[in-house]
Amino acid sequence: MYTKTKNYEKTEFYDTEKTNEIASNYKSMIDNLGEDSSREGLEKTPERAAKAMQFLTHGYDLDPLEILKSALFTEDHKQMIIVKDIEVYSMCEHHLLPFFGKAHIAYIPNGKIVGLSKIPRIVDAYSRRMQVQERLTDQIKNCIQEALEPLGVAVVIEAQHMCMQMRGIEKQNSFTTTSSFTGAFEKNKTRKEFISLISNKLS
Repeated sequence: MYTKTKNYEKTEFYDTEKTNEIASNYKSMIDNLGEDSSREGLEKTPERAAKAMQFLTHGYDLDPLEILKSALFTEDHKQMIIVKDIEVYSMCEHHLLPFFGKAHIAYIPNGKIVGLSKIPRIVDAYSRRMQVQERLTDQIKNCIQEALEPLGVAVVIEAQHMCMQMRGIEKQNSFTTTSSFTGAFEKNKTRKEFISLISNKLS
């Protein structure tokens, strides 16, 4: 699956053979659940679902490390750089249900900075896969650490999980928070500054 954008019109392209195979599996699933996959409302659902699932997992086709390395710049800035409230959409690998929320990411440069748009891009690259939130948090941290070799990296993700809210324990207002730190952020003072900055609205 890949996307082309021209004159603000986005077109998505899918591998026909792969799409047909996934759609066939969805058709069987719909029938096995007791529905009629041939009725009007469901006739094209297997193909739509196949394309949707490929889009939701297109992160497998992306290389997060190369995304970061494509926009590295030499810079002497030594203070904390934070990109917060990055939207996260992912698929729980245990039940194939969505989890979604926000990521807050910081790093302290050590001679190199990265184009700011690349940080949300690597969040997408890792989250658009079958995931668990704990691994997602670590993968983002490790990628930034490897690409930039900064003085420290901090990642916090807050998310709601449909596998907890729609099924199982059915707790609709529950959030899961995960965090991962390296270097300077392992020190209590620096970590507290980061938590304070992502918790407060700056005027």
